[in-house]
Amino acid sequence: MLKIEISRIHKENYAVYGLRKLWAALKREGIDIARCTTERLMAELGISGVRRGKTYVVTTIANELAERPKDLVNRRFISNGPNHLWVADITYVKTKIGWAYVAFITDVFSRTIVGWKVSASLKSDLATDALDMATYQRVVRPGELTHHSDYAEVFIKPRNQSLASVGVAY
Repeated sequence: MLKIEISRIHKENYAVYGLRKLWAALKREGIDIARCTTERLMAELGISGVRRGKTYVVTTIANELAERPKDLVNRRFISNGPNHLWVADITYVKTKIGWAYVAFITDVFSRTIVGWKVSASLKSDLATDALDMATYQRVVRPGELTHHSDYAEVFIKPRNQSLASVGVAY
């Protein structure tokens, strides 16, 4: 009988009610049921509420055939001084008008962002512009800086020559 009532209320509310609202609706209708029982019966019926705001965006599709640079830091993000190790990443943020993509370069020693770029689209110049900002703002001595990124081809490939010319290991 409880499964029939749970299914009815769920359908009457356009199948959007989750556990909390469904349990409250049952209690409003005078059906005395425990919250954990409602949860168990919903699971048995295979019904759940609608989840809002959980959008997933793919920011990087790695080319599995592409040659990747060696991991020069062996996942040990420790630095003895400024401008010895930079790490880079790209993330995304949902805004009122769409998605904003953010590339940033962080100096591991000071934990400060030394280069960044925000864009409405995910293009290769997003990453390289952040890298350009970092190299412009900081004095990079040849042979001292290591640049690390999990997706090195996004950050490095277009700038191989320019980074090598200032002595950056990547």
